[in-house]
Amino acid sequence: MANESTGAPLEIIAESLRRERARTGLSLTEVARRAGLAKSTLSQLESGTGNPSVETLWALGVALDVPFSRLVEPERPKVRVIRAGKGPTVFAEHADYAATLLSACPPSARRDIYLIRAEPGTPRRSDPHMTGVMEHIVLCAGRARVGVLEAPEELQPGDYISYPGDVPHLFEALEPGTYGVEISEYI
Repeated sequence: MANESTGAPLEIIAESLRRERARTGLSLTEVARRAGLAKSTLSQLESGTGNPSVETLWALGVALDVPFSRLVEPERPKVRVIRAGKGPTVFAEHADYAATLLSACPPSARRDIYLIRAEPGTPRRSDPHMTGVMEHIVLCAGRARVGVLEAPEELQPGDYISYPGDVPHLFEALEPGTYGVEISEYI
């Protein structure tokens, strides 16, 4: 060969294999079986210590239903813009409260991001979510009482609060035009 090769990008391949296997929900054993590889070989590749051949990567691409390039190139962040007033929004039944989903949990993370808008009146009371959920809120405008039902905190613009979402909690706007950003983290 005229040009020297720098070899396979082992860390990128390892990260890509872990990411794609997590995306599919398949076990190490199942992906290895589908690709016709030993489980130990796949384990080495996912830890960045293996040295895969083109054939091995093609077989893994087929097993994971992804193109070859997705295994050897770094994942590039995608730019996404949601304009104000746009995006999928759901409304509370008994409070003047709306939640707009800004970012759903990707396969490699366990969180969702929402824009919360609320007006004074009936507070938004939430029943407990699944075990281990933590909610994080940064208040952007207005004033609000936020947190666990027994001891909510009053927030001003720029204030941050985190609290367990697996217990009853509330968001109560104290001024018109109250809004903030909420991150629900699934632990």
